[in-house]
Amino acid sequence: MEYTITPHKRCNVITLVGRVDGSTAPRVESALKMALAENMYNIVIEMTDVDFMSSAGWWVLIETQKECKKSNKGEVVLVNVKEKIRSSLNLVGMDTYFKMFDDVIDAVGSF
Repeated sequence: MEYTITPHKRCNVITLVGRVDGSTAPRVESALKMALAENMYNIVIEMTDVDFMSSAGWWVLIETQKECKKSNKGEVVLVNVKEKIRSSLNLVGMDTYFKMFDDVIDAVGSF
């Protein structure tokens, strides 16, 4: 699993590539904590090249979402979530916890 962080004026775009599972979720968490440490609470997670997302990965995103939404600071939005990954989110009833976009430009523009 690899990631890149692209700063924008009102948000950071974090692009994930590969599998997000128990062994790689801590790296995702580290990237998200870097954004939060810089007081950037609007975060776009670009998931075009994510082929697997375990519960460990979802928990990292859920905990980050909680922190971002605390005191209306911001939020985490998801882009290009593959159907099989989206189904796992629906299965646990968290499908409405994140806004989802089909395009990074639209996601960035939502802030």
